[in-house]
Amino acid sequence: MGGKCLAAVDIGGTTIKMAFLTVEGDIIRKWAIPTDQADGGTNIVSDIVRSFSNELKQDGLTNVDVIAVGVGAPGPADPIKGTISGAVNLGWVNNYPLKRLLEEALKLPVFIENDANCAALGEMWRGAGNGTGDLVCITIGTGVGGGIVSKGMIFTGVSGSAGEIGHITVVPENGILCNCGKHGCLETVASATGIVNLYKEEGKEAPDARAVFLQASKGDEAAKRVIDRCAYYLGLAIGNIANTMNPAKIVVGGGVSEAGDALLLPLEQYVRQYTFPRAMEVLSIEKATLGNDAGVIGAAYLAKVKTVS
Repeated sequence: MGGKCLAAVDIGGTTIKMAFLTVEGDIIRKWAIPTDQADGGTNIVSDIVRSFSNELKQDGLTNVDVIAVGVGAPGPADPIKGTISGAVNLGWVNNYPLKRLLEEALKLPVFIENDANCAALGEMWRGAGNGTGDLVCITIGTGVGGGIVSKGMIFTGVSGSAGEIGHITVVPENGILCNCGKHGCLETVASATGIVNLYKEEGKEAPDARAVFLQASKGDEAAKRVIDRCAYYLGLAIGNIANTMNPAKIVVGGGVSEAGDALLLPLEQYVRQYTFPRAMEVLSIEKATLGNDAGVIGAAYLAKVKTVS
């Protein structure tokens, strides 16, 4: 491998992505293992440790060759206590001691953060952020995640729940029930699931958001209206975020962003409509560039800033 490296882990609901990276953020090697959600996620840490150790051995290395490990996990994170809460899909509900468990097993410094926050750090460091220290990253997939970077560091808020962009209320009356228990969240109308929800309100059915975008490209007026509504709700939320945070960039990623200009062009128009002119002067909307690597790159950045002078 040549010199000491950073290790990174990005824990998802179906797969756990892992990587070794240089301190400059170049991926040396990456791999993935399935996420074992059985028994309240109690096997996840041991699976990570086993895979990590096997990969080190494969390269003829030990943990001495690793500076630190950065970890992104779903749910609000408390980086100081090293706990994850609210990762319902994994079974980690209240103050799961992820940092302590990994440090005890790996005998290395471990730093944890919310997975969407790690993706934001990754895009800032080596992606669409292009080094800017002030950006907001929005990931639009099955849900809507977000991360806020200010002066090069994640803005977490008091309890680690800052950046929950998907739970901004954009439909204040008669909104769809969200998994969080509120109605009218952005996630219910702008995620892949939300797009299907809106299409259903038009009296039509689609298996997924990709199918709705395909129908729109074929001239389906209902599908076109759905995409416009999705862009409207996103633009309204982003405008309010921009007015509050005054970032240099809004980076949009996730599966839904693959729709490209069909979504991003109307989105930019709505953002312009709802953003304070002074904030809009310096704002650009960029498509995320790192794809599935954003999480591990951001986790590595987290480990780097905590350990490398």
